[in-house]
Amino acid sequence: MPAATNKTDLLAVFDKELAKLRKTLDGVDEAKASLSAPDDDATIKGVIAHRTHWMGMFHGWYENGVAGREVHVPAKGYKWNQLKEYNARLYAKGNQTPWSVLLAGFETACDKLRQFIAAQDEDTLYTSGAHAWTGKWTLGRYAEASGPSHFRSANTYIRKVLRNAK
Repeated sequence: MPAATNKTDLLAVFDKELAKLRKTLDGVDEAKASLSAPDDDATIKGVIAHRTHWMGMFHGWYENGVAGREVHVPAKGYKWNQLKEYNARLYAKGNQTPWSVLLAGFETACDKLRQFIAAQDEDTLYTSGAHAWTGKWTLGRYAEASGPSHFRSANTYIRKVLRNAK
């Protein structure tokens, strides 16, 4: 699926992918949330904790950039090729968190990201180079990677876990 190139398409893909994920999550309870795929250590809980955390990171990057502070992308002390190590602690923390708490945090993060996108103008989201920390990507592309793209991959993973559990 090609990346959105305008605010209208970004909001549409946000809503579409989140609706699919929510539909899948409707069938997940605390016991199922602790399941993982046979070839993976990440549980459903860990995946939702991870997605929630990355939406929060997006806001941190943006806020630091706007304030003129240093932006650590992906995270302070980490490079993109170290994400497996970085994400492992997110998954572990998610595994220790009650499912209802994870879902509430996820919904709050989704609402915050969607409201952020809706409040931005087209230039802020899709002008290349408008935000130094985004490199070659636009702010809209970062928002899509932090939300809808993560929703899509989470949905695929969770559906795989649920199929294997049957």
